[in-house]
Amino acid sequence: MGPTEVAAPTMAAWFHDRTEVEYRATVPVEALAGYFVEEGAFERVRGDLAFVQAVHETNWFGFTGTVDPSFNNFAGIGATDSGGRPNRFPDARTGIRAQVQHLRAYADPAATSCDVPPLRQVCVDPRFQFVRPKGKARTWQQMGNGNWATDPKYAVEILTLYHDLRSYAGLAPW
Repeated sequence: MGPTEVAAPTMAAWFHDRTEVEYRATVPVEALAGYFVEEGAFERVRGDLAFVQAVHETNWFGFTGTVDPSFNNFAGIGATDSGGRPNRFPDARTGIRAQVQHLRAYADPAATSCDVPPLRQVCVDPRFQFVRPKGKARTWQQMGNGNWATDPKYAVEILTLYHDLRSYAGLAPW
């Protein structure tokens, strides 16, 4: 939870400077970065950190895993190690909104239901109700090991990318 600190144009520039993967998202990365900032602001979730999570989850928006780019699912929502079915969203903004709302369910114990309020936008996260208890991972260091992902290195991988983004933007480590 917290404000986005890296501007959308800087996130897009960092992305372009750091990847050689074939870009396969349904809209340009500049639009995605803007959606992350906007949707993050609605729910008080760090849009820049959610963007980095999406970079990690999609292999730099190359979608080399089980989630097809046409699903507009930037966080693997519904995809599980045991073969779950990834959720599909009608457009990129809706997929990002679902990711941000899902992150809020993990971080905010006050986000008790998928309603407005406590959410600020109409709930589009199909898995919001499955996060129990709400607020069980209030920091990124608590992610992984069954919180969002099973990989015990999940938080370290996300935070390593985030620190690189912050450094690129001229910001101090977080």
